[in-house]
Formats: sequence, C-alpha cells, structure tokens
Amino acid sequence: MKQGTIKLGLVTATLLMGGTALMAGGDIVPAKEPAKEPVKEDVVKRTLNGNMTLNYNVVPGSVESIEEMFSEGIFYGRLRLNSFYWKWAADGAPNKAPKQMGAGGSLIYKSAAYKNFSFMMSYYGSFNPSFWRPSVADAQFSKAGKDTFSRYKVKTGGGFGLNTFGEAYLKYGTDSFNIVAGRQLYESVFTKSNDTKMIPNTFDGVSGALKITPKSKARVAWFGYQKLRDHESHHDVITFGGDDPENSWNKWRGNDDAGSHKGLKYEKFVAAGKDPHHNMYVADYTSKDIKNLKIAVSYLQIPGVVQDGVIEAHYKIPVFDSGWAVRPGIRYFWQGDDGGGEIAGYTNLSGKEALGYDSGVADSLDSNLLNLRVDALMPDKKGFFRLGYSKVADKADIVAPWRGFPTGGFTRAMAQYNWFANTETWMIRAVYKFNSTWKASLRYAIQDFDDYKDYVPSDSNVIHLDVWTNITKNLQMRLRYGNVSAKDDTIQKHLSTADDIKYKKDWSYNEFRWEFNYLF
Repeated sequence: MKQGTIKLGLVTATLLMGGTALMAGGDIVPAKEPAKEPVKEDVVKRTLNGNMTLNYNVVPGSVESIEEMFSEGIFYGRLRLNSFYWKWAADGAPNKAPKQMGAGGSLIYKSAAYKNFSFMMSYYGSFNPSFWRPSVADAQFSKAGKDTFSRYKVKTGGGFGLNTFGEAYLKYGTDSFNIVAGRQLYESVFTKSNDTKMIPNTFDGVSGALKITPKSKARVAWFGYQKLRDHESHHDVITFGGDDPENSWNKWRGNDDAGSHKGLKYEKFVAAGKDPHHNMYVADYTSKDIKNLKIAVSYLQIPGVVQDGVIEAHYKIPVFDSGWAVRPGIRYFWQGDDGGGEIAGYTNLSGKEALGYDSGVADSLDSNLLNLRVDALMPDKKGFFRLGYSKVADKADIVAPWRGFPTGGFTRAMAQYNWFANTETWMIRAVYKFNSTWKASLRYAIQDFDDYKDYVPSDSNVIHLDVWTNITKNLQMRLRYGNVSAKDDTIQKHLSTADDIKYKKDWSYNEFRWEFNYLF
C-alpha cells in the first residue's frame, strides 16, 4: 500500500488520548483526571490554553449500557478563523504568496464510558476564501499560513481546503491507567498537537499511561504514522518525500515539516535497502512528588534512524511572603545516531551538503542541546518574566519534525527553528494578564547561528508579540506579530571564490496573524 494511504486496520480499530497533556510551552504539567460530574448547562465545556491546546472541563461519565454509551456522549464544536500576512523585507524577495486564510473548525464526539471503554471521533475542516489566498501557481511560496491548506493537494489538482479526521480512537481506562488506540494528539517534549492553525498534528498508534503516585505518571507509546497539519492523510514519521520521485511535488508527500531532516529521503532509504516506513517509540516519566519540583525523563526512538533522551526539571522558589517566586529550569536534550546518519549522508537539515560542519559529523546524527531558563513569577498568576538560553553542540543538527520544538519554552519564538548545529540563542520574555479579558506576551530573541556553515541561516534578532482577549467565555480573539531582522552580509564561505562572493539569504521578514476561536 502506498505511503500516505490510511490503513483500515489501524484507523477503524482506533480513536486518542485527550487528557494526558504533559508539557506545554516548556512547563511540565501532569494530566488532569476526567471530570466525573454530569454536564451542567452553565459550565463552559472547554477552554483554550495559551498554546491553543484545549482543557475539557466537562466530559461524559460512566454508564450502564451500550445504548447509554452513545446517548450520554457529548459533542464539542469549534469555529475558527486564522488570517496571515507575511512579507519578506529584502529587495527582490519572492513575495508571491503573502496572504493566507483558513475558515472552518471542528466537530468532536466523545462517548460515555461503558465498562471502562469509550471512544472519540472528530472532523476538522479548513476552507480558503479566494480573496485572501495565493494562486495555484504561487501556492508553493506560502509561509506562515501554509498549514491552512495542503500544498501537495493544490499542486496536484485537488484544490484548496482540507477535510480530515483529526482524532479517532478507542480508549480503555480507569482512574489509574488508560490505553488509547488510534489517531490521537500526543503532548510530550518530542511530539505536540501544535494546534495553532486549523488542524492539529496527530499520530496513529497505541499509547498507555499509568499513574504511579497521585503526582507522578509514566507513559509509553508506539506510533506507526503521523499526520501533519497540512496533510489530509497520514505519512511516515520521519521519511521526507514519497514513492514518486518524478513528481515535482513529491517532497510534500511524506514528513515535510519545517523541522524535518530533508536528507532522510524516501529514495535514500530505498537505495540503501532500508524500509522507508518507520515506527516511533516514546516513553516518559513525570513527577511532582517533591514540593515545588517538576521533573521529567523522556525517551524516543525510531529504530534504524535516531534516538533521543531528555531530562528536564523546574524548581519553584517562593520569595518570602511577597507572592513572587523564582523558577529556574533546565532541559538537556541528547540525540544519538541509530543509522540515520549513514542514510542522510553528509547533509544538514536542509538536505544540502553540510559545508562547514566538522568532518566527524559526517554520516552521524550524534548531537546534544542544552536549554536553561529562569522565571520570575508574579503574584496571583498575573504573569512572569523569563530569561532563556540554548546552545546546540557543534555536531549534527537536531532532528525534530514532530512539532515538539527542542527549544520550545526556553528560547524559541514564533516560526523559529534555532536547533542547527552550533547555534546559540538568548531570549527575554514577559507575559502579563491585564484583567480577566486581556493578556499579552512579548519575546525578544538573539539567534547566533554558525557563520562558518553554509545553508544555515544568518544571525538574527526576533520580536514576537501576542495579544489576546476573551470577548466572551466562549469567544477568543488573538493578534500576533513577528519581526525578524537578519544579517544580510554573512558570506557563504565554502561557496565563494575570490571573484565571486556569495552571501547568505537575507531572510528578514514581518508577519501578522489574526485569530478567532469560538467554542461550543
């Protein structure tokens, strides 16, 4: 069966794991237990977090019959509008697709639990109004709003718009453990739903969670497929491109995430006699058993390609009786080659020759990343100030195409990928809640990429501003602005000669986003 085709044995047997959110925005948050109370008319069924994940405040309870399993289930609706405007700052830049818009939403059904069994089904749709979208010819130039449609679908004659199953799973669970089989959101340090556009990033497979103590949990998962936000059907978890190399748009058939390693191509796996379809295994342990301390240990492996290990800890220190607190945090990310380096060859994340990388990096994905931060927490949860730092080892680039963002919550700003080898980033951030309605977040990052490496971005400064308001208890509006000021005089040393000096691309830009979410 071709890559990207939904295998009926997996999907029909399945349906996700809503309540095991682990890490959001760099903070380790053990999952909340499902509500046991029946639905009340005056209760808001769901609320949005700052990273656009959802809190289910009302969920179906347990029932005594299969008929009640269906009749006592709950529908959850969401209408959303996401508008984007992106403009490169450099003269002559290809500003051919500056505008994108997605209008649509989702309809989710959660069944009640019968003998600890329940299920969930969901539909997600994104439609692209013609007055605020690129032409078919220019669709490939889309940037921030590309996830409101599928470039592959558009360029192969399928048209704009997305219609897909977001989550579809079968669940068996009690207060102490659960098993989820099917298409699911999976929030971890490696994998996230990243539902900031129109359709979440999902995974097809089986996951399980076990509560060890009231404040600690262990999880394991196997995933055979991933479905990125701009895909209607699933694809491999790491292979870039598909099985049709003659197709100009083949690169968008597999895992074409911006953080994917484009040297791990379908053709390379086949040429090496390797299976281009891969399995992903994830395991983690989180604990808040020690007062004010949150810790997590996580592991990921894609056999024959790569393996990762992460240790993370955050400790809250109250400042006398002022209501303020200081919270230092650390995340150490280790990446080990498991055969993928030989497949990719001497290439970096871009899939191009790794010019300027240490010769010992050739044919290896071995690397590591250190993240540090310190937060000053305001009284009454009004907000915080943050100083963050990250440094990637001068080895291989970090491979992370599952929307987990290795530097997320520490130094990553909107749309930034600062985990190329030998990259150092500083960030300051402030978040403040003005009142029950208005909230704002401001980030400023200094990204120091390796000037000696070609096909790696030039150094940049980033400003990222978010302002959002809860217009009503169900309706939220959010404005986002991003500005990147990049150096335009960085020489590509290995591509230049005495007579022909080549410079890295001036990738400075301005980006605007306007979002509406209505939950019902």
